[in-house]
Amino acid sequence: MSKSKTSSSSWLPHFNPGDRVEISSDEPGFRGSWFAGTVIRREVKNPNRYVVQYDKLYEDESGEKLLQETVDWVELRPPPPPEKKKVQLKFGDEVEAFHSDGWWEGAITAEHADGKFAVFFRSSKEQIVFEGKELRLRREWVEGKWEPPFEQRQREKEVNNAKSQGTNSTKVGKGEKLSEPEAKPNLPEEVVKFTQGMQVEVTTDDEGFKGAWFAATIIEPSGEDQFLIEYKTLTNDDDTEFLREEIRTCHIRPCPPETIIVDGFKVMDEVDAYYNECWWVGVIAKVLINCKYMVYFKDTDEKITFKQADLRPHQDWLYGKWVVPSKVRNFVLLTYY
Repeated sequence: MSKSKTSSSSWLPHFNPGDRVEISSDEPGFRGSWFAGTVIRREVKNPNRYVVQYDKLYEDESGEKLLQETVDWVELRPPPPPEKKKVQLKFGDEVEAFHSDGWWEGAITAEHADGKFAVFFRSSKEQIVFEGKELRLRREWVEGKWEPPFEQRQREKEVNNAKSQGTNSTKVGKGEKLSEPEAKPNLPEEVVKFTQGMQVEVTTDDEGFKGAWFAATIIEPSGEDQFLIEYKTLTNDDDTEFLREEIRTCHIRPCPPETIIVDGFKVMDEVDAYYNECWWVGVIAKVLINCKYMVYFKDTDEKITFKQADLRPHQDWLYGKWVVPSKVRNFVLLTYY
C-alpha cells in the first residue's frame, strides 16, 4: 500500500541527510508508535518524501541489515528534546512509553506504590506496566513547533498539581514532588456500574462491524462480567422486536457526552459518523459546502459524504473517562483530492 499523501497545510518541513528523526507508521500493528532513525536522502521526484533508516528495525529476522523505508514528511518529526525540569507523572497523563524499541502513545491508568505506572494503549487495547524512566509526556510536532510547548506543558502541570494539593504544596517549579501521590487502583471499565435500564453503546468484534458502536439498553446482568442488552436499532430475524444479546463489559460504554459544534468540523478532525444504524470512527478528509463533509474510513479505505447532523466528535472511553484523540496522527490517514 502506497503511503504517498499530500496536505492542505502551507507549511512543509525540510530534513537534511543525516538528520536524526522519529518515524511513525499507519501500518497495522504500528499505529501510534515512533521509532528512532536517520534521514538518508530526500526524493527528487517527490520532495515531500524521504528515505530513512531505522536504528533498531531490521529488514529480516537475521538482524544484519537495518531497515530503510520511503515515508511521507507527515510521518517524520525531530526527536523531542529532554524535559528541562523533572516531570511528575500522574493518573490520566497522556504519555509515550518505550516498548519494543519504539515510543508508543498511551495513557496512564494507574500509579503503583513502587513508582511504576500502568499504561493503556488504545491502538492494541493492551495495558502494560512501566518504570517512570521509560515514559515521557506526549507532545505533537505541528508546523515546526511542539504542542504544547515544553515550558507551557510544565507550567500547566505545576499549576494543576498545586491546585490539587491546596496550601500544602511546596517548591513548585523546582522539579521536586509536591507530595507523594496516593496510588490509584487499576480501574477498568467497571468504574461505571451498568444498571438495568441504563442507556449505553456496545461494540462487537464480528466481521464487518468491528469498530462500530450501537445504541442499546441494559436489560440485566447475565453472568460474570457481562450483560443482556437490547439494541435500539437492530431487530431480530423476523423483524418483530428489537434484538437482544449478551455482551461482555469490555464491549460496553456509557453514551458519549453531547458536544455542541459551533464552527463546524475541520480537516483531520476525528469523528464518529452515523451510518447503517451505528457510529463508525473516521477522519474528516474534506470540508464541503452546505455543512457537509467527506469522511475517510481507514479500515475500509472508503470516503463517504455526511451531513454535519450525522457526525459527532470522536471520543474514546478509557478507564472511566472520555479521551479526545490526537488530530496530528490523522495526517497519515488522509489522501486529499
